[in-house]
Amino acid sequence: MNILLFFHSLMRWLVLASLLYAIYRAYHGYTQKLPFTKADNKIRHWTATIAHVQLLVGIIIYTQSATVKMLTNGPSNNGNVTEPVFFGIIHIALMLIAIVIITIGSAVAKRKTLAYDKFRTQLIYFSIALAVIFVAIPWPFSPLAQRPFIRLS
Repeated sequence: MNILLFFHSLMRWLVLASLLYAIYRAYHGYTQKLPFTKADNKIRHWTATIAHVQLLVGIIIYTQSATVKMLTNGPSNNGNVTEPVFFGIIHIALMLIAIVIITIGSAVAKRKTLAYDKFRTQLIYFSIALAVIFVAIPWPFSPLAQRPFIRLS
């Protein structure tokens, strides 16, 4: 389980980097009215693929997590969002939503015929997904649940 947590923690940075790069390329292509190249298509594809791999690892962790299993004891009665609630409901729900947005954006952009429309679609969908992911990540400074930038154990 520790290996999966480490891999999931490391993959977070790959997901963020690929999304940021895809958004940058889409913005640049959209504003400069550039052609949608094979490289742009590969970036679109690999960004979605990396996100899907991260989701699969996350689902495996979710099914084995002691923190998530604590939800069966019921949520805290103190009115605060606890780690079991964050990871058992908020994190998984928002990440699923983000992956659905990335998947739809990638599929819609792929089917557009004009480069301008491909870039625009990718820019919109990937940016929305990135915002959702930023909210759902348990950053070290998050008031909901804290995890280090890279989890070693």
